[in-house]
Amino acid sequence: MNKPLPTILKAGMLAGTLDILAAFLHFFLATGKNPLFIFRYIASALLGPMAFSGGPEMYVAGLLLHYLVAFAFTLFFFWLYPRLNILRRNPVATGIFYGLFIWVVMNLIVVPLSRIGTFPNKVSGMLINAAILILAIGIPLAFIARRHYRSKTIQVL
Repeated sequence: MNKPLPTILKAGMLAGTLDILAAFLHFFLATGKNPLFIFRYIASALLGPMAFSGGPEMYVAGLLLHYLVAFAFTLFFFWLYPRLNILRRNPVATGIFYGLFIWVVMNLIVVPLSRIGTFPNKVSGMLINAAILILAIGIPLAFIARRHYRSKTIQVL
């Protein structure tokens, strides 16, 4: 069986890239402002308000933190996939479920525990953010894992 690590790395990079591009597009369309601000917002999770007044290093910190989170959710999905048969039944349903799971973890646990402290609480914003996570991370990961594990004996990581 092929080792999952190269697939996990590619899937994490794809998921992180799709997610941030969707977030950039949504932010720009909603505000008309430079979407790179999102990297400062992400950096503020660890650095607090200084992320908004710092220099270019704050963009880099946000970018790195964003991909760290994307890879963590990708790794967790690939760890979970061979352990739960239900995840292999329908990749679209699995992707929807996993995208919603990510939304719950990020918005109800991670963000409140971070230096950001709260998450956007407008229903429209919550729905858009959940849709981004479903379409950019959940569904792609479900199809990538399905392809990776198809015709292979499922082995746990």
